[in-house]
Amino acid sequence: MQRPRLTARQLSYFVALAETGGFTRAAERMGVSQPSLSQQIRALEDVIGGTVVERGGASILTPLGREVLDRARHILIGIADLENVRAVVDDGLVGTIRLGVSPTLGPYILPSLVARLHREHPTLRVHIREGLPDALALGLSHGDHDLILAQLPVPGAGFHCERLFREPLHLAMANDHPLHRKATITQADLAGQPLLTLLPGYRLAEQAAAIAAETGAILQRDYEGTSLDAVRQMAGMGVGLTLLPDLYVRQEVREDDDVVVRPFEGGRYYREIGLLWRIGAGRAHAFQLLANYLRSAG
Repeated sequence: MQRPRLTARQLSYFVALAETGGFTRAAERMGVSQPSLSQQIRALEDVIGGTVVERGGASILTPLGREVLDRARHILIGIADLENVRAVVDDGLVGTIRLGVSPTLGPYILPSLVARLHREHPTLRVHIREGLPDALALGLSHGDHDLILAQLPVPGAGFHCERLFREPLHLAMANDHPLHRKATITQADLAGQPLLTLLPGYRLAEQAAAIAAETGAILQRDYEGTSLDAVRQMAGMGVGLTLLPDLYVRQEVREDDDVVVRPFEGGRYYREIGLLWRIGAGRAHAFQLLANYLRSAG
């Protein structure tokens, strides 16, 4: 008797079941009947020789199911990447690319990139989704994104990281703050100064905490912004100083604003920006071209 074989359909149905938490919802997601989905799950269990999900109320994964889930996701991602290894036009920038991006970066670099891609590669569609670095990395590993654009470092294994550029950080303050008279900011200037930051989860928040510890600045935990605009406005009101990336400053800060920005002496503080995709991705050549475009925009 021939041993039953594992199929991509079984794995995709199982992943849908794990992510939706129920047979009915999983069947709706996959566009099949519930009996058909149940049949494929049982076929999967026959192949691996164990139960992957508890039947009853909530469809809770068994310990074996949790182990299978991670492997199933990686297998499906590998299949999708392999399907992308096919003959395309010379530059490969066609079809759809799903890009995850940090909210402290995307609005200030992507408009020019998207406009250029629309002009030069009109058949390419870029689907953009914002998220915090840890969520972006998880989405990349699960196949929700084809590549992610974020401040480094990004956690996770199995990623190719293309370092794009170093972006200087500036110190922002109210236009009547005594430090506005200085042309550049030194570490000593930050000693004892209140430093505003973003919510935890942003790489800039981690960087601000490290700079505060290094310079003696006082991190303001009673106000943590959800965006660069938010901390900039608080700085303009005189609540404290804050760090703003160069891309944001170039686009959003004007000479007559309620905030002024000053560079750090010697360009001491900066953030590194990278583009990441899964190792072995079938569209690595196209992703490399996007990396080159982003370098010119940085």
